[in-house]
Amino acid sequence: MARAQGWIRGGVAQSQGWIRGGVALSGWIALAATALPAAGPPRWIPVLLFVTLGPGFALLYPQPTALRPGARLEALALAAPLSLSFGALVSTCLFLVHGFSATAFLLSLAAFSTVACAFPGLPLPAATRGAAERGKRVK
Repeated sequence: MARAQGWIRGGVAQSQGWIRGGVALSGWIALAATALPAAGPPRWIPVLLFVTLGPGFALLYPQPTALRPGARLEALALAAPLSLSFGALVSTCLFLVHGFSATAFLLSLAAFSTVACAFPGLPLPAATRGAAERGKRVK
């Protein structure tokens, strides 16, 4: 039994490693996609997906343990607003220093996402209180 639990924990850690690597790599793929011909779906789809979800997943997903169903839904719901807020912050800073370009914007987001994937994710309230878990209520 203990051996099976160790394997499950190792499997979760290994799958999170792949997910962290995928999130970190997605920013660099989006940056590389800007070299493709303009206005084509192979160019704008990776950029749109990364800017919309990448930094948020980098901040939220690398959790020390597997997320419960309620926490997974919470992470998915928070990833887009966090990503878009961080993107607005980065683009505003780049505009203020007169250095905005698509390359500088994506480079900043990709570097941030890569670094954020190396650290544990932000704590999620649903993960700590056991949201969406149906159990006996204590009276």
